[in-house]
Amino acid sequence: MADSLPTLAIVGGTGALGGGLARRWAAKGYPIVIGSRSAEKAAAAVRALEAEGVAGSLRGLDNAAAAAAGNIVVVTVPYGAHQATLADIKASVAGKIVVDTTVPLKPPKVARAQLPPEGSAAQAAQDFLGETVRVVSALHNVAAHKLATGAEIDCDVLVCGDQAVTREMVIVLIEALGLRGLHGGPLANSAAAEALTSVLIGINKRYKVDGAGIRITGLDSDPPVEDDCPRRR
Repeated sequence: MADSLPTLAIVGGTGALGGGLARRWAAKGYPIVIGSRSAEKAAAAVRALEAEGVAGSLRGLDNAAAAAAGNIVVVTVPYGAHQATLADIKASVAGKIVVDTTVPLKPPKVARAQLPPEGSAAQAAQDFLGETVRVVSALHNVAAHKLATGAEIDCDVLVCGDQAVTREMVIVLIEALGLRGLHGGPLANSAAAEALTSVLIGINKRYKVDGAGIRITGLDSDPPVEDDCPRRR
């Protein structure tokens, strides 16, 4: 089965979000490459996952090498490291899908939306990486610590990107995590999902919630696939 699945490179994968994604995708048979600024730190993260009983194909490399090894590259770094990380992987991601999870949080006012001049972190990534790269934004509104568990997560994920077929490919990955992925429209709409994270942080604090998420109501359990998307198996 794993031979038919894309290799997923999780850049910045030694953090809470990257580790949670690695656990869940590896459990579904996806080959995983964890990236970090140092190959040693990435290798240590792999050893830690293996010690926890995470099985499957796991490797640890520096960010650039991880991005080169992955068929799909997932960026899971804090906003402060976003630009430097993109610069590290730019030469390795031409022609690939880059899933950007970055939220432009600027401490100490993380409960206030503070979008960059480009409109969103994902749009900034697309502008920097160039037109040969297909940037898709996702996973902004999912608590990282919940992904680290095997428990069910009551949360939808908005997936934004300029090609519906590419969004659908990422939605397949989202569903492998046990979440429901929804087409959120073009990459410009990532601004809404990124800003919503700050709203959720404020809700968590005010209402003492352990990681609030979003749920889109009024949909069937399996929303229809767009006409220009591949049919799911």
